[in-house]
Amino acid sequence: MQPCDVVIRGGSVFDGAGSAPRTADVGIKDGKVVAVSAEPLPDSARNLDASGKWVIPGMLDVHTHYDAEVLGSPGLGESVRHGVTSVVIGNCSLSTVYAEADDCADMFARVEALPWDAVHSAVKEHKNWDSPRTYVESLAARPLGANVAALLGHSDIRVAVMGLGRATDPQARPTGDELNRMRRMLTDALDAGFLGLSTIRSSFSKLEGTRFPTRQLPSTYASWREYAALNGILRQRNRIHQSTPNLTSRLEIARYFAQSAGRFRKPLKTTLIAGMDVKADRTTARAATTAAWIANTLGKAAFRWQHLPVPFEVYADGVDLVVFEEFGSGVAALNIRDVLKRGELLADEGYRRQFRKDLAKKYGPRVWHRDLYDAQIMSCPEPEVVGKSFGEVADERGIHPADALLDLAVAHGAKLRWRTVIANDRDDVLDWLQRSPHVQVGFADSGAHLRNMAFYNFGLRMLERVHERKFMPIEAAVHRLTGELADWYGLDTGRLHEGARADIAVIDPAGFDGSSAAYAEAPFPGIAGLDRMVNRNDGAVAATLVGGQVVYEYGTFAPGFGSTLHAGTFLTPA
Repeated sequence: MQPCDVVIRGGSVFDGAGSAPRTADVGIKDGKVVAVSAEPLPDSARNLDASGKWVIPGMLDVHTHYDAEVLGSPGLGESVRHGVTSVVIGNCSLSTVYAEADDCADMFARVEALPWDAVHSAVKEHKNWDSPRTYVESLAARPLGANVAALLGHSDIRVAVMGLGRATDPQARPTGDELNRMRRMLTDALDAGFLGLSTIRSSFSKLEGTRFPTRQLPSTYASWREYAALNGILRQRNRIHQSTPNLTSRLEIARYFAQSAGRFRKPLKTTLIAGMDVKADRTTARAATTAAWIANTLGKAAFRWQHLPVPFEVYADGVDLVVFEEFGSGVAALNIRDVLKRGELLADEGYRRQFRKDLAKKYGPRVWHRDLYDAQIMSCPEPEVVGKSFGEVADERGIHPADALLDLAVAHGAKLRWRTVIANDRDDVLDWLQRSPHVQVGFADSGAHLRNMAFYNFGLRMLERVHERKFMPIEAAVHRLTGELADWYGLDTGRLHEGARADIAVIDPAGFDGSSAAYAEAPFPGIAGLDRMVNRNDGAVAATLVGGQVVYEYGTFAPGFGSTLHAGTFLTPA
């Protein structure tokens, strides 16, 4: 055989299909795996020692919001450094394909906790496309650090057709011509290689900006007739519908199951967020997976819950946290973007009475447990409260826990930083969810919620949990993070065999030292003075290869990464 460009030597090679690993050399040439050999391969221009390490297909992150970041900082290094080689953008009804910069910023900023200016400038400065086809060409031409695949956002096309005002007017419905335009937009996107359509029904999803700041995202105002018209195209083309349901309405979730059902027609691939063990309702995980079993078994649906395989830990600066959107007084606070005016509201006794009442509600669907004894203060100008819960501070001061939170938020605003775990805190339930065939590993929200959460290394953390707890074979975990997702989304990646794309992660299990969950921050690319939450467990990834190129090794990116090095590409359904 001809000399290889890269040889990965002597690692435990996992094929991504669930087979047991075997010790082998992996040879790579022209971006493809050309050999997986038990015999040593000849030296190449680049040799990587993988003895004692796992050589796996690069991991997939199927739920990201990198839509703006990929335009100005196309390396997507925060994912690549953790062995992720392919990401899916365009989730939760949000994409930047059709809408203009003002509309994109208004739609992304609040619900995804991204700076309005950052989204606006990324789209305005970099938009050089006028169709899905030219959008694909634009992304593929950038120096991508990871491969990118995309869903088309329903809010994106709804705004482009109806305008932001009508698209978020509860009384407005698209005309027949407008609905046909949306259908053509979706068809054009699928023709260009998009994976499918994303929608949203969640009442958490609010607009930012000065025009309609208290309204929800456009997709939430659509009728099920409108969804059905678009889903019919997806079903015919065997493409995907991703959505965020309204968790306060189980009847609506049943509609997703009905749309996905395939007993008397072709099933519709449907994936929803999120399959979680929610602290506020311990019945949620079992009920969700049971319902999915019924839909998939009896209804012949093609349904998956997206599951985050680690504790769902979130941070907040003051009251800036999306879970406050789920009750009236929380929404009222987040609707006020001016810091001083928000402080006045939080100090008002009438407001506080309602806030205390909202926190005390014991019944009804919710995501946040609202237990302020389970909310730890991480930083604050009052050092005596750091490390304590709001409940503990309240007990010391002889006040209600809600008043402890609001007092500190009024006094210090965003300088009050606190954390809580909303879901996935029980190891045995996490183990069970990760074995369920009705969930897929995803929902990292990579690229969004910059100050609230950091799950960029979710795959590594799952592998570390499996390595330590042994609740499934390592090869099964690798399959869940790679080949299973690639197959479901129809992508030509996620496998490691001769002829496969050379998207590979070399994992060093010696780096599984417990640091993967540690808190860290790093500058957000392209925005001076803004730090985002990240993960830093650089000892666990010996190397990441994308398209056969070594783009990262033990904390160091390759020269030109994200600027001149073209490693990734735009992935289209195989």
